[in-house]
Amino acid sequence: MIEFAPDIPRWRQVADVIRQRIKDGTYPPRSRVPSIVQLMEEFGIATMTAHKVHRSLRAEGLIYTEPGMGSYVSKDAQVD
Repeated sequence: MIEFAPDIPRWRQVADVIRQRIKDGTYPPRSRVPSIVQLMEEFGIATMTAHKVHRSLRAEGLIYTEPGMGSYVSKDAQVD
């Protein structure tokens, strides 16, 4: 787990961690990213918070979700 800053929403802090992992190659293109349940377990966050992390990363074009299969890093994901 990470120590959360009190003045920044938790979903944003977790999304930043996942974004950094994509940037540094921990999650290369087309690799699977943590599921909602895995995010909840790793970061100790609520279900809705984990869903917001995925929604945010999808909106940025960093991940895509295959229904029933999971969420993956976009093949051309670019993190600035």
